[in-house]
Amino acid sequence: MNKLALYFRLVRLDKPIGILLLLWPTLNAIWIASHGHPDPLILTIFVLGTALMRSAGCAINDFADRDFDKHVKRTAERPLTAGKIAAWEAVAVAGALALVSFLLILPLNGLTKQLSVAALLIATSYPYFKRFFAIPQAYLGIAFGFGIPMAWAALTGSVPLLAWWLLVANVFWAVAYDTEYAMVDRDDDLKIGIKTSAITFGQFDVAAVMLCYGVSLAMILVGGWAAGLRWAFVAGVLVAAAMALYHYTLIRGRERMACFAAFRHNNWLGAAIFAGVAIDYLLR
Repeated sequence: MNKLALYFRLVRLDKPIGILLLLWPTLNAIWIASHGHPDPLILTIFVLGTALMRSAGCAINDFADRDFDKHVKRTAERPLTAGKIAAWEAVAVAGALALVSFLLILPLNGLTKQLSVAALLIATSYPYFKRFFAIPQAYLGIAFGFGIPMAWAALTGSVPLLAWWLLVANVFWAVAYDTEYAMVDRDDDLKIGIKTSAITFGQFDVAAVMLCYGVSLAMILVGGWAAGLRWAFVAGVLVAAAMALYHYTLIRGRERMACFAAFRHNNWLGAAIFAGVAIDYLLR
């Protein structure tokens, strides 16, 4: 396998679910901040930037976890862990992607650039939170949702309370879906000493996931209503709630592949909410 293909796997472009989980809340923020009329240039910058920064984050994550991943069934064959690329290559790939991402935002205002620095620090420090933080998925939610305040900053030059409210909602969503993900690796993580929400929640893991879904969707509903969104948006949130209930049927048995399926299905949950937002503005 050539190096380009290995780098492709390193940054998970063969598994775009992570990019999509960042993209849906960012698109929601762009649509709400622009009242349904996003600037095409800003929209393009954020879509490309989301893909680039998620990819950079994957490379840094594999670098940080290279001595742990070899003990986890799901990650043992990742290019860095398997010794097919060197550690410095992962860092170089992450740095190159972050640089291109920063060049993308040069046309944007100063506040957006300042927030991008915070976003970079959060993204690069996340892998190390698993060493000591009991629920690193909450920190991941901040990293995955930082496109929300950045979108408002780029479009309006300010970050209102609504943007932070939706960021908190995204944290609860991330804890829900990434706990489902962590339930897949729980046995391996217990052996190697990595901290995850699935371990922290213990026997209450399923209840915690459903509670986080409920809080996240309720906050999104309140935030969207406060922004003037109405019935198409409400319908989108209700569809998302039905999907969350479907996830319960998948994870209640705590079977590895069913939990992984629930995690992957969150793409459609995020898409349902965005569809509600976009259609609500489109119908005006």
